[in-house]
Amino acid sequence: MRNFLLQRNFLEIHTPKLIAAASESGADVFGVKYFDRQAFLAQSPQFYKQMAIAAGFERVFETGPVFRAEKSFTSKHTTEFSGFDLEFSFIDSFCDVMRFEEDLLTDALSHIKEKYGDQIREVFGLEVIVPTKPFPTISLEELYDNLKAEFGYTVDDSEKGDLTTEAEKLSYDWVKKHYDHEFLFITDYSADRRAFYHMRDENGVPQGYDLIWRGVEITTGAQREHRFEILKKQADEKGLGEDIKFYLEFFKYGCPPHGGFGLGIDRITMLLA
Repeated sequence: MRNFLLQRNFLEIHTPKLIAAASESGADVFGVKYFDRQAFLAQSPQFYKQMAIAAGFERVFETGPVFRAEKSFTSKHTTEFSGFDLEFSFIDSFCDVMRFEEDLLTDALSHIKEKYGDQIREVFGLEVIVPTKPFPTISLEELYDNLKAEFGYTVDDSEKGDLTTEAEKLSYDWVKKHYDHEFLFITDYSADRRAFYHMRDENGVPQGYDLIWRGVEITTGAQREHRFEILKKQADEKGLGEDIKFYLEFFKYGCPPHGGFGLGIDRITMLLA
């Protein structure tokens, strides 16, 4: 995946892992004592990727450790993992980010199949499947409607703004049945379940997606809000305005439309094998 990006003029960056403010909504942070003040282990290079974009680096990526204070009693959560994050400028919509991720993953899986396909078949009894493009896409609301109609799966209205673990698993059965595909993009999440820096449309719908592979979420991607006043307002809504002043400063004098995503290398490897 690094080679794919380097061939497309991405710059590899290395961002701080001791940070002053939590960078992701919805994920718990490890607090550490930083001399006489509080700091955190980075849950994501998100702020730094975007600050690099605002500083004129048009395409950036990082492979590095990510720390999340999540209870690691599931097969898909771990307190420290390798993250693969990228961000790029001058996009028209979050669909550009989705298309880019399709290309990246298709390229990576092609190389894996070519180089290690026989060994993976031998050791794990699994076939490396190179996906066809475009990947199927569905809105969250439509997915819940389909899961109810076909599998009798229902959730409480209060949960419909996000994807439940059970719906995530069932989405694989649904996409295999209708598209014979292993990947599924899900869009139109509720704004209160998404990070403040996701751009929203005129109806307040976040302009982003989750990518599900084999019934497990591997990516959250989005177009970012690059307009200073709106970004500041969305940060204030979540009660973060003061904590992230340093980040907001970067958008004051203009920033190109941009978007990106992050992948968990460990989770992808687990699903592959």
